[in-house]
Amino acid sequence: MRNDVRSHLDRRAALRLLSALSGLLAASTKISGVALAETSPNASGTSPFAVEIAPRVYAHKGHVALYAPANEGDISNAGFVVGRDAVAVIDTGGSARVGAHLHQAIRQVTQLPIRYVINTHMHPDHVFGNSAFEADQPAFVGHHKLARGLSARAERYLAINGELLGADVFAGTKIVLPTLAISDVTKLDLGGREIIIEPQKTAHTDNDLIVRDSETGTVFLGDLLFSEHIPTLDGSILGWMSVLDTLAQAPAQRVVPGHGPPSMPWPDAAKPIRHYLQVVTDEIRAMIKADHTLSDATKTVGFSERDAWQLFEDYHVRNVSAAFAELEWE
Repeated sequence: MRNDVRSHLDRRAALRLLSALSGLLAASTKISGVALAETSPNASGTSPFAVEIAPRVYAHKGHVALYAPANEGDISNAGFVVGRDAVAVIDTGGSARVGAHLHQAIRQVTQLPIRYVINTHMHPDHVFGNSAFEADQPAFVGHHKLARGLSARAERYLAINGELLGADVFAGTKIVLPTLAISDVTKLDLGGREIIIEPQKTAHTDNDLIVRDSETGTVFLGDLLFSEHIPTLDGSILGWMSVLDTLAQAPAQRVVPGHGPPSMPWPDAAKPIRHYLQVVTDEIRAMIKADHTLSDATKTVGFSERDAWQLFEDYHVRNVSAAFAELEWE
């Protein structure tokens, strides 16, 4: 009889424990009002959402893909740096849901306050996760031209990407503009650890900046560096090559690209993108010199690079068109 009572009590205790764990799991799958899946879109028990690439420096690798409900808009890299007193986040992903996954990953590492959320440029896949961090009341940091560029495109960005992801996945996503505009090299203190924000001249966009962690020599380059994913031009092809050449002279222990692996060696990581941009530039200049049209250029320029990049068919012709418009006025 005592064994039966003990067995009954053990079962009741086990059920209470399971119920409590279920409640904790349910609570942990919602951050800043954004419902989360049980695991992040590209995470599993053996593959965390963010990996430590240097002491207290973490990076997340987004999918090399177009926006789709299956990836929740998780198509770019992001990361965070942990100091003694606070955390800085670098880019937040392509939807509030992705931002919430990143927030959850930070909280698995530290409970320190999130003091800064830094956007490397204005594109939706890097800024649409900002809303998941609003409750932390950080300073939202961006290039001094970011607010203007993002505001001008806000309605279109929200409409297009909302349609691509669907209402459920896109829920909670909104534009969060910078509260701290960067026009010169700026140091931000995380407590015993400085990160350095460096705005760039027009390159990938007209509002690119990079983030250096002074302690580990890690540099977050945003979309100034693409790997695997074909580069996308929304600024100046000549400016982009010039910026890459300048950055290649600055030492770094490792860099985090905007798309591609979570960590890469520098400056070797820049060679493929620098080559692509040069090929497009040289071939467009030759087309212009021979009096060929933009239409002609989109059929031939840069197609030798097709096998070097994923998503080539989705973005290459657009790059050629943007570069042609710039170079024909040289």
